[in-house]
Amino acid sequence: MQLKRSLIWLTSLLFLCSFVLVLTRAAQHNRTFTVAGHSGEIPITDMGGRSYVEIEALTRLANGSLSFRGNQIVLLLPPSNANATTAAPGFTKEFLRAGIEQMSVIREWRSTLINAIQRGFPITGDWMTSFSDRAQHNLRLVSLAASTESDKNAFQLLTNEFNNMKQLSDRFVDANKSRTYSRTDAVENDPLDRRILDCGHSLAAMAATGQFVDDGSCR
Repeated sequence: MQLKRSLIWLTSLLFLCSFVLVLTRAAQHNRTFTVAGHSGEIPITDMGGRSYVEIEALTRLANGSLSFRGNQIVLLLPPSNANATTAAPGFTKEFLRAGIEQMSVIREWRSTLINAIQRGFPITGDWMTSFSDRAQHNLRLVSLAASTESDKNAFQLLTNEFNNMKQLSDRFVDANKSRTYSRTDAVENDPLDRRILDCGHSLAAMAATGQFVDDGSCR
């Protein structure tokens, strides 16, 4: 009699488990699920009026990756295709080549001027004009190579750098013409020279990354 009751209880339990399993499978189906522009079908389970998805399935859908840090699970998602297509293009190769050449000329121009001042050499117009003419010529080539929005924005900063360098150079050329004495430390802590130097560093950083970033140094 006891064995018969046990068999009846076990049969009822198995039937109940099968019924729950059927309900669970019936609630689990495929829907279209979109995350940050990534579309696809993954299993969704409805339970208690809420929808649930597996983390692994969600990661595969978004072409992401999972990492585990202690008791945390971190889901990393790549940029969506929509964002990638609307991102501003960087510098063209032609512009970057011409821009680097221009930066090199201005750097040489500034280095020559500062060394001459520190050694007490006279700053003559013919001497500085040779650098100015080269820089002016290169700036024209940079303007012809500018095609993307980043190119054009960076060209304006390169123009500012040229104008500032010419202003600094002309100041000492004029001082030499008027026989005004220039101290050997005349460029130390000079705001204009500091601006030229900071702008050069900013432009070099942009050339290294290939992207336009205006940090205000060349204004």
